Amino acid sequence: MTNNTVSSTGRVLGAGLRALLVLTLVCGVLYPLAVTGAAQALFSDRANGSEIKDANGRVVGSSLIGQRYDLPLKEGEESPAPDLKWFQPRPSNGLGTNSVNTQPSLLVSGATNRSGDNEELIRWVKDAKAAVVKDNSTATYRVNPTDIPPDAVTSSASGLDPHISPAYAGLQVHRVAEKNGLDVKKVEDLVKDHTTGRLLGFMGEPRVNVLELNTALRDLTGK
Repeated sequence: MTNNTVSSTGRVLGAGLRALLVLTLVCGVLYPLAVTGAAQALFSDRANGSEIKDANGRVVGSSLIGQRYDLPLKEGEESPAPDLKWFQPRPSNGLGTNSVNTQPSLLVSGATNRSGDNEELIRWVKDAKAAVVKDNSTATYRVNPTDIPPDAVTSSASGLDPHISPAYAGLQVHRVAEKNGLDVKKVEDLVKDHTTGRLLGFMGEPRVNVLELNTALRDLTGK
């Protein structure tokens, strides 16, 4: 190999190394820092996961992901019973049992993808409806089955919807008030305070974030 060839190869390698270092610095360090800085400066809440905090500043979850409020699983139970002190979200066993999710609990996000006349789906809805009536009826309040909104007995497309309708939240007020020893009017006001209206007044539907509502309830009761 001649000196000219060695020199030419060295220049190519040197140029390649410099390009690698520059691209690593720009794409691997400067750009991520700039994007992260801009996100923190302009959209810090979203950049940090849309966290919800309680009155003590403790992070309790994300406003974008629904949470269950269940009692500890007892021996012999396939799924835990709901903790009726809290507002309950939509049903979250979204996928049910299929070729992907072979367990009754929700392992991955998704919907049931069953037709409206599917016998299994109809059974799920009927069972959920009966449970809503049973769980939310109190000594002074009886749930009318005709008043049960669809989101009380069906899961969302993802199975992880953090919101419920104001109608479903309102249906739970008497039970939550009784279980926590609170005045019904105070719990009703809590729901109103955490009800979000339609975007720009006409897009979407009014909704209640269950985690935000239960966090406020926990702060109110001191539990």
